[in-house]
Amino acid sequence: MVGERRPVVLRNGTVLTMDGQHRVLAGHDVLVVGDRIAAIGQGLEVPEGTEEVDAADGIVMPGMIDTHRHMWQTAMRGYGADWTLTQYFVWYYLEWGKVFRPEDIHAGNLLSAVEAIDAGVTTTVDWSHGLQTVDHADAAVDALQAVPGRFVLAYGNIQDSPASWTAKPEFRDFVSRRITPGDDVLGFQLAFDVTGDPSFPEKPAFEVARELGVPVTTHAGVWGATNDDGIKLMYDNGFMTPETVYVHAASLTEDAYHRIAATGGSISVSTESEQSAGQGYPPTWAIRKHGIPVSLSMDTSVWWSADLFSAMRTTLGADRSREHMAAHANNDTVTHSSLRAEHVVDWATMGGARALGRESDLGSIEVGKKADIVVLRNENSPAMFPILNPYGHVAFQAQRSDVETVVIDGRIVKRGHKLVDVDLKNVRSQVEQTVEHLKGQLGEEAWEKGMNPDIPESKVLDNPYTYTDYRGDTRTSV
Repeated sequence: MVGERRPVVLRNGTVLTMDGQHRVLAGHDVLVVGDRIAAIGQGLEVPEGTEEVDAADGIVMPGMIDTHRHMWQTAMRGYGADWTLTQYFVWYYLEWGKVFRPEDIHAGNLLSAVEAIDAGVTTTVDWSHGLQTVDHADAAVDALQAVPGRFVLAYGNIQDSPASWTAKPEFRDFVSRRITPGDDVLGFQLAFDVTGDPSFPEKPAFEVARELGVPVTTHAGVWGATNDDGIKLMYDNGFMTPETVYVHAASLTEDAYHRIAATGGSISVSTESEQSAGQGYPPTWAIRKHGIPVSLSMDTSVWWSADLFSAMRTTLGADRSREHMAAHANNDTVTHSSLRAEHVVDWATMGGARALGRESDLGSIEVGKKADIVVLRNENSPAMFPILNPYGHVAFQAQRSDVETVVIDGRIVKRGHKLVDVDLKNVRSQVEQTVEHLKGQLGEEAWEKGMNPDIPESKVLDNPYTYTDYRGDTRTSV
């Protein structure tokens, strides 16, 4: 699944640079040599043998970056379309998540990785909290490395406590075997949540992250699971850093946002998830007020789509909807939208790069940066012309079928709307085996019931983690 690398020039497109000035360059070429952007201009001269891609009447933009996706769950695409967050917790955390074998993690990751690049998502954080054993972790990495995308393995295990799994010798062995510091194709984070238990049982895991020199990504501000108490524990113990990524952050108070802003962390907003599952109202309105950096993510294909076009679209809709409702409550009206299409395109590109500490080489189209580039162009679509406001077109008009060309690390991995050297038949076969395994483990009746499972009354307001007896009311309000 590794495409060739040769010089590539994208000709005569509308280039959204997403650089510091957000320049929009009409009728420009982008030349790629090796793994880098070599030149941007009009009528560029190119090396002999350069592959030319016609980008006329299309948009050339940086590859998009998803900072939180549970890739291992992708084999169950759409299964939980009607779930609430509580049903998700019961199904994966408390009941059936433990039946996933290493090969099932591999199948989900493989499918997710392929569809990411198909949708122009060139970097994806695999929030991999299904790694019950290092065999599962090896399977996850094997799948990511079989696809020519850029990924970050965020290692987690919801079936064990963070203090336990990070302390195991086999975990350290995995890190030494599979993770190379400075690897710009496969990054590494630790993924775990902070329940708010005053004894702070997650503290040893933070200490391991600090020792390894890797960031922590954590679901924060999730109604019924995590809230300000966890943020305060992290802050008081010195574990809030500029590298920390707080996912959702939708049920936090001003105090928590102040702490995130003061320590320089960023928030990964999964608007479709927050709207539908119930973590809290999508918080971009509050985050913007505090100047906290934002990136976008899709969470899981058990519910939602796996493209950042949906993320941009729903984020604009949620933010603007709240702004209008707040104005109406005061007998006022909104005359100019605070959140613009340009902002969410930035969050889908440079926002992700900043969250991953990769703003120096990813997230924008600038000479010298890594060549992760997407061409949106579809001559057969009436929705792809005219392009009058390119930011608005990306956010509201384009979709994955309009992703004509994808370049990652200087290689063309999608050309003419088709993935390069991807064996979808093999991917499908692996996913079908996983689905059959899951159906066999649950039984036909439980499999059907699982699409709308009953919830034990005792679990409705509990956090879903079994490693602590802490069962306080974890809810709060903004």
